[in-house]
Amino acid sequence: MPTYDYVCKACGHRLEIFQSITESPKKKCPECKKSKLERQLGSGAAILFKGSGFYQTDYRSDSYRAGEKADKSDSKPASSSDAKPAEAPKPAPKESHRDTHKGSKKKH
Repeated sequence: MPTYDYVCKACGHRLEIFQSITESPKKKCPECKKSKLERQLGSGAAILFKGSGFYQTDYRSDSYRAGEKADKSDSKPASSSDAKPAEAPKPAPKESHRDTHKGSKKKH
């Protein structure tokens, strides 16, 4: 539910009222009790998150993101087009069943 800004045209009293979007605007001023209260339009274009559940790190500044991006690019190794990728070591040849039992005679 949004918070709306109101101004009384009779006494100049300013206040905020937390109300549903579908609720009709208030008319009676709580200070002078006259029906001259008007809801202000366009009082805030940005969303303002209040209360717990929002973290400081959710919305980082542009300078922080630029520094983080620079750190990531520094950690990558420099690659040249002449460099060949490292080859994986070849596995050792497997010994066959016959190689392990050279001295024994086995009938198949």
